[in-house]
Amino acid sequence: MSPLVSPEWLRAHLGAVTLLDATVELPTPRFDGDYRVESGAAGWRAARIPGARHADLVEALSVPHPVCSFTHPEALVLRRALAALGVSPARPTVVYDRADGFWAARLWWMARAAGVVVQVLDGGWAGWQAIGGAVETGAPPPAVALPPAAATERTGAWVGRADVEAALADPANGRLVCALSAAVFSGAGPTRYARRGAIPGSLNLPARDLNAADGRMAAPEALEALFTERLGAEAGRAERLLLYCGGGISAAWLALGLVIAGRDNITIYDHSLQEWAADPALPLVCSAPGT
Repeated sequence: MSPLVSPEWLRAHLGAVTLLDATVELPTPRFDGDYRVESGAAGWRAARIPGARHADLVEALSVPHPVCSFTHPEALVLRRALAALGVSPARPTVVYDRADGFWAARLWWMARAAGVVVQVLDGGWAGWQAIGGAVETGAPPPAVALPPAAATERTGAWVGRADVEAALADPANGRLVCALSAAVFSGAGPTRYARRGAIPGSLNLPARDLNAADGRMAAPEALEALFTERLGAEAGRAERLLLYCGGGISAAWLALGLVIAGRDNITIYDHSLQEWAADPALPLVCSAPGT
């Protein structure tokens, strides 16, 4: 099963799927350390694909952490939370967001790690609007909570700081790939996080580079060409990739593209630069002139 569904497919099957809106509001930073995040629930209430429930990645589907946002829950906890939103193996589940698709990809990766099948709406809300899809407004009907389904957790989906330090010490433990923009990676642009720069030895493949001109994910053959050029033919195959960004969100979109291209030897550093940059003892490098 493809991890993506098209807006056209969703319109044809709208009454037979469980829909989740995973939008989070995370404005562009105005200065270093400008980290502002809030739930996308207000936008979901104002306008949504008919029948969509709001999947709250800020609180309900994250574990509280003193430094980092969006810490993924344990597999059983996540399965219970998704079941409370009506997710069941008896119906396909499709997730979208009103941004670039990264939030939807984040929930897809979390669900995949917990053994729950979820698909991402290619093009998201913008793609749905582009085909003239129906819009629902006002107070939504209550969700029908279901018991969590039995599932097998996927091991190796997540890594922590110690794993990243091991890869930093020896590339045989995995290649680090940053999914943030070139400006943030090089330290040329403002960062939301405590310090500018990237983890030493990282490659940079901005998640937005995976998008086609229409905002949908590029075709598999185009993704394969991109990954071969920027990461190498064996990256994500024989060579394990440790993906990171600011908080494991952009990295999830990169992970989605890699899986579509058949490169599945990948993992995500969940806390990413939110954790790494907050510790002044951990190295960061800036490659932009004057940084």
